[in-house]
Amino acid sequence: MPAKKEVEFPEEILVSLKTSEDELIKEMKLALAVKYFKEKKLSVGQAAELAEMPEEDFIRYLGEEEISVFRYDDLEELEEDIENA
Repeated sequence: MPAKKEVEFPEEILVSLKTSEDELIKEMKLALAVKYFKEKKLSVGQAAELAEMPEEDFIRYLGEEEISVFRYDDLEELEEDIENA
């Protein structure tokens, strides 16, 4: 069950950003999803769910932002996965 929290934004902020409250919330969710994905706190699927996007669209967005979906800390780990593929 999703957790819900009401968030209020000053009208001046929405006017300055030239956006709606719904659009700002959508952008915030996407920004958080990317942040937590980059920090390895969420998987691609979890981050896509947080961003309320299909996984394919989230992966495409990451590519547009030049953020790799591959999570290898060293070359050896990558080579091992390639060998086992």
